Amino acid sequence: MKTSVSSARVVVWMVWIVASIFYAYQYILRVMPNIMLTDIMQQFHIDAATFGQFSGVYYIGYSLIHLPIGIMLDKYGPRKVMTGCILLTVIGILPLAFATHWSYPILGRVLVGIGSSAAILGVFKIVRMTFDEKRFTRMLSLSVTIGLIGAIYGGGPVSFMREMFGYQMVVQIFAYVGVGLALLTYWIVPDMKEPPQTPVFSDIKAVLGNSRVIWTCIFAGLMVGPLEGFADVWGTAFLKQVYSYERTMAASLPSMIFIGMCFGGPVLSIVADKTGSYLGTIIGAGLAMIASFALLLSFEMPASMISLSFILVGVCSAYQILTIYKVSTYVPAHVAGLATAIANMIIMIFGYAFHTTMGGVINLLGGPGTSQALTYGIAVVPIALAIGTCGFFVLLAKEKKSRQAGIEMSKLEQ
Repeated sequence: MKTSVSSARVVVWMVWIVASIFYAYQYILRVMPNIMLTDIMQQFHIDAATFGQFSGVYYIGYSLIHLPIGIMLDKYGPRKVMTGCILLTVIGILPLAFATHWSYPILGRVLVGIGSSAAILGVFKIVRMTFDEKRFTRMLSLSVTIGLIGAIYGGGPVSFMREMFGYQMVVQIFAYVGVGLALLTYWIVPDMKEPPQTPVFSDIKAVLGNSRVIWTCIFAGLMVGPLEGFADVWGTAFLKQVYSYERTMAASLPSMIFIGMCFGGPVLSIVADKTGSYLGTIIGAGLAMIASFALLLSFEMPASMISLSFILVGVCSAYQILTIYKVSTYVPAHVAGLATAIANMIIMIFGYAFHTTMGGVINLLGGPGTSQALTYGIAVVPIALAIGTCGFFVLLAKEKKSRQAGIEMSKLEQ
C-alpha cells in the first residue's frame, strides 16, 4: 500500500515538473526576439514598429486561444493537448531560421503564442487536479519560478549562444529541444479528464458577466508592461542606446526582472496572507514599479542600482499570481478553473497593446537608434502602471465598503 501511494506521488510530481518545463520552454521562445532584435530587423528589412507588431502578435495567438484550449484540456486531457501545442511552438519558430518572406515569421509568431497558451493552462489544470486547493497559489508560484528560469536563459546565455553560433542555429537548437519535450510530455503526462458538469457556455457567461472579474483583469493587464513590454523586448535596446551598455550587459540586466519574479510569487503571497489584503498587496506592488521606472527614466542610474531596481520590479510583477487567485474567489467553485483561464487571457492580451504602442511611439520619434524615442516608448509602462494601480485603489475601496455594509447588516440582524 505504501509503495503504491509513493508511486502515485512520484507520478504527480513528474507530471507537474514536465508541465513546468513546458512553461519554461515557451518563456524562452517569448523573450528570444529581444536578443535577436537587430538580426531579425536586418534580415527581413523591417522597422521598429513592424518588429513591435511581430512581438505583439504572440499575445494575440496566446490570449485568443485560451478558451478553446481550456475546453480541450477538459475534453481530451492534457497529454494530447499539451503535446500538440508544444509541436505548434516548434513549427512557429522555424520561419526565423528558414523563411525569406516576412509573412511567415508573423504567422509563426502567432503559432508560438497559440501553442504557449497550453503551458500555463496546463499548469493550472494539473495543479488543481493533483494538489489540494490550499496549495494552488504555492504550486503555481513554483511553476512560475521554473518558467522564469527559462526567461533568464532567454537573456545573457542565449545572447552568448547567438554570438557563438548565429541566431539561426540557436532557433534550430530550440526546435530540436521542443520536439524532445513533446515526446516526453506524451510519454509522462496522463489523460486526466474531468467531464463538464454544466454547459460550457453557461460557465463562460457566469465568468464574463461578473464585473469584478472583468475590471480586476483589465487593471491587472495595464500593469503587465514591465514584464511583457520592457523585459521581453525593449529593455535591451533601451539600456544599450540610452545607457550605452555593451550588448551582453544590456541583455543581462532585464533578466534581473525575471530573477526577481522567481521570488515574487512566494513573497507577495506571504505579504498578502499576513496583511489580509490581496488588493492592498497588488497596489503596493504597482507603486513600487512606478517608482522604479520613474527613477530609470529620470536619472542616469549605475548598473548596480538598475540591477536592484529590476529585481524589485520582478518581485512586484508577481502581482499577476495574486490577481488570478483573487479572480477565482469572485466566482462559484465549479467555474474557478475557467475564471483563471479567462483572467490570464485578458491580462496577457495587453501584451500586444504594450508591444504595439511602444513600437509605434519609438518608430514615430526616430526608431530604436534614438535615445529620445526609446525613452518616450518606455514611458508608456509607468503611465499604464499608474492607471492600473489607481483602478485597484477603487476596487479596494469598494471591497472595504461592501465588507463594512455586510458587518452592519449582520449587526442589525442580531
